[in-house]
Amino acid sequence: MTTKTVGEALVDLLEANGVDVVFGIPGVHTVELYRGLAASKIRHITPRHEQGAGFMADGYARVSGKPGVALVITGPGLTNIITAMAQARQDSIPMLVISGVNRRDSLGHGRGLLHELPDQQGMMKTLALYSQTLLNPADLPSVMERAFAVLLSGRPGPVHIEIPTDVMALPIDVGQLRAAVGTRPRADSETLQKAAILCANAVSPVILLGGGAITAEEEIRALAEALGAPVVMTTNARGMLAGSPLRVPASPSLKAVRKLLASADLVLAIGTEFGPTDYDMNVDNGFPNLKNLIRIDIDAAQLARGPHASLALLSSAKTATAGMVSFLQGQKANGSGGPDRAAAARRAAQHELSPKMLAELAVIDTIYRTLPGVTIVGDSTQAVYAGNLYCDAPRPRSWFNSATGYGTLGYAPPAATGAALAQPGAPVVCLAGDGGFQFSLSEIGAAVDSGVKVIFLVWNNDGYQEIENFMLDASIVPEGVKPSAPDFVAIAGAYGIPASRLANVYELPGALAEANDRTGPSLIEIHQTRTKGATV
Repeated sequence: MTTKTVGEALVDLLEANGVDVVFGIPGVHTVELYRGLAASKIRHITPRHEQGAGFMADGYARVSGKPGVALVITGPGLTNIITAMAQARQDSIPMLVISGVNRRDSLGHGRGLLHELPDQQGMMKTLALYSQTLLNPADLPSVMERAFAVLLSGRPGPVHIEIPTDVMALPIDVGQLRAAVGTRPRADSETLQKAAILCANAVSPVILLGGGAITAEEEIRALAEALGAPVVMTTNARGMLAGSPLRVPASPSLKAVRKLLASADLVLAIGTEFGPTDYDMNVDNGFPNLKNLIRIDIDAAQLARGPHASLALLSSAKTATAGMVSFLQGQKANGSGGPDRAAAARRAAQHELSPKMLAELAVIDTIYRTLPGVTIVGDSTQAVYAGNLYCDAPRPRSWFNSATGYGTLGYAPPAATGAALAQPGAPVVCLAGDGGFQFSLSEIGAAVDSGVKVIFLVWNNDGYQEIENFMLDASIVPEGVKPSAPDFVAIAGAYGIPASRLANVYELPGALAEANDRTGPSLIEIHQTRTKGATV
């Protein structure tokens, strides 16, 4: 047994659970948690705002597949990160937030201490999957084990641990450290066989993927090929089945995709909650009633929500699809014409897009063609909305953004930094509008400090163009939608990073290639009307 402080033991337990990066801004209420950090193998990244720490942890988690970890101070540090936690909750992203809280004898008394909240843990319990106050130092190993077990077992999301300031420096006897073990739900063999038989008997099956399917790419590809089923991907599943003739990288909000689903005699939905930000982007209530639906989800509560399924499997995507594939081996499925049905849906989906959206998608395609291995991290901005409708990403985890789920602004700059830290050396493009970029403009500094290869691609349309269009469509005189933007190129220069403003979109490949040759961040600005070819 070795005696350490709670803060030192916390760092050891993070290391034992495979954590190699943490994001945070130290303060007087967390300094004791930093006591052992410098001597550890964990890298600390300092954002410019705690919300940035949360978004960085989110981006890191999406690319690495591991929980993103943030350290924040009591009170304002925690309330600042709540927005990022809410985005992670909506998109099922594993995030561990460790915060301080005031000393134990003050909790609930309202004595006006620095950073005091009426009931900090009570507030967090409404958002986090699990929230625990560490009152006894000896409980630290079990609390940490429980937190990681929650992160690794069920539907992912944010988890919170708070440590009172008077507990952080207390001694704790540390024995052998062990990593938490996650246990995913697994459907029984009989139910898997039943699902496989139903799928094999279908003549025109379709597979529908959400973000919960992303860990099962290999198994789902094998299942789709065995069934001859087109595969529709929501935003967080884009890049799966890349290159396959069965892929349909288009939103279920599009009429062409809805027609494909409506004509199917069976739909197998894997890891998707059927939320309106994916299935009803235009709020037209036009998503069809599916005739024969099989659902696979890791969350029992999600399976209990609509739409109604003929058969529901509580299981991780990987184990369920692997089990179904094993039952289909040696059997001939009835499905036919899958590649043709998928190709027709792809063509029809593209025809639905406006010329303006097609111009925006051309920019996204240019990024993927120019930078092999790139990940595009998007904000809530017009080019990203177009990509969410149709984006043929080259691999899983290479396209994600905040324009679904909770729908935050300012997500992309810090999330791109987190993504780049998860894949050192590989390029990451942060695609953000001028309005959203200003929410977290200072996080350029964190990218500079960490030396990551992030290319900040600013889509400048002089304000909140999407909201202005919405107001005009509703016969409302636009107000508040023209915030002035700074000179982004000059700001990049102030941070010491190279920057350029494009006169023509044809200049984009060259600008991207130059940025990719650098070791640190860069900035490129495209103006919707002043950059020729950016729009129609």
